[in-house]
Amino acid sequence: MARGSFFSDFSLGQRFESGGRTVTESDVVAFAGLSGDFNPLHTDASFAARTPFGQRVAHGMLSASISTGLGQTLGIFEGTTLALMSQSFDYKAPVFFGDTIRLRLTVEELTPSSKGGKGVVRFRSDILKQDDTVVVTGSWTVLFADKRA
Repeated sequence: MARGSFFSDFSLGQRFESGGRTVTESDVVAFAGLSGDFNPLHTDASFAARTPFGQRVAHGMLSASISTGLGQTLGIFEGTTLALMSQSFDYKAPVFFGDTIRLRLTVEELTPSSKGGKGVVRFRSDILKQDDTVVVTGSWTVLFADKRA
């Protein structure tokens, strides 16, 4: 039995916010190895100290990737998601080692399927860190089953 939300459960403006997750040096090292992105801004403390940031910065895609996991903790996707159709990310501020990020999703558009039994939800996504700075914005477009099917 599905425990997530169905298309007809969503309403415009509805918000969901996850708990936080702290980004660690281990996360950045693992992501660099997985992605092959060993840019010294992420991996070399001496180099990063000479940049405008003054310290190493977590990969933007690491924050975006963590946000998809944080989204799963919301419970709305469990067993009712038919497809993740698209995601977009705009990077607004750095995430440093030790920052705690969380995800906020806001329903911006609801499009029922002409074939019935499902519908598309477009969420605005905001990744925020502990001081409420928005570090990444974007959108998620998700196809959900509808319980009225």
